[in-house]
Amino acid sequence: MAIPRVIPVLLLKAGGLVKTVQFKNPVYIGDPLNAVKIFNEKEADELIFLNIDSDSIPFDFLQEIAEECFMPLAYGGGIKTVEDIRAVLKIGIEKVVINSALFEDLGFIREAADQFGSATIVASLDVKKNLFGNYELYASGGKVRVKKDPFAFARELEQAGAGELMLQSIDREGTMKGYDLEFISRISEMVNIPVIASGGAGSTEDFGNVVRQAGASAAAAGSLFVFHGKHRAVLISYPDQQELKRIFSRSSD
Repeated sequence: MAIPRVIPVLLLKAGGLVKTVQFKNPVYIGDPLNAVKIFNEKEADELIFLNIDSDSIPFDFLQEIAEECFMPLAYGGGIKTVEDIRAVLKIGIEKVVINSALFEDLGFIREAADQFGSATIVASLDVKKNLFGNYELYASGGKVRVKKDPFAFARELEQAGAGELMLQSIDREGTMKGYDLEFISRISEMVNIPVIASGGAGSTEDFGNVVRQAGASAAAAGSLFVFHGKHRAVLISYPDQQELKRIFSRSSD
């Protein structure tokens, strides 16, 4: 059985590694390069770095990360043009994660997919529920509400050439209360490209649940990999292959 990917999501701010809760109140947790070294040792499937600091891309810093990282690496933050993507890929990063630019021009996604291949383009959809229980899309780190239906837009992104969708629940991000299975399931049923579930993982069992119950292709998490215990002490961790096999073999029962 092929084991679904389990992906640490690491947030960058001012050159440091931080963690947020519901996209707010970033707390410094350490050196990103040190975290990469630990994930190398633990043989993580893939890493996603998201720069929440500004609209600029820290190319020199990304070069250091790419040189240190032994597993596939994705980067998001400040990517607005095809030239931005070309420069990021040239560093040695395999994928780009795009959010805000998605809502400005889908032609950008089409052009990027044509030039670099769909496999390099991860479209990130950040959502939260409104007072009526409906899902709403947000851009710019959850600061700007986008007046688009997230389900229809997911289909548009697939048609435009996005190779993967990263689905992030703002309400659950950093809370460790479990993924939003309803949202992930609805999107997974609508598209034929891989779906990365993110936001809310509180245990390794949540990885199995989001694959089995919601149809996700991969499970991503932040807090679960950097905090330990009820006091949220900083401790970089990652499940070993035996644990992953146990989780996902149970998922296929």
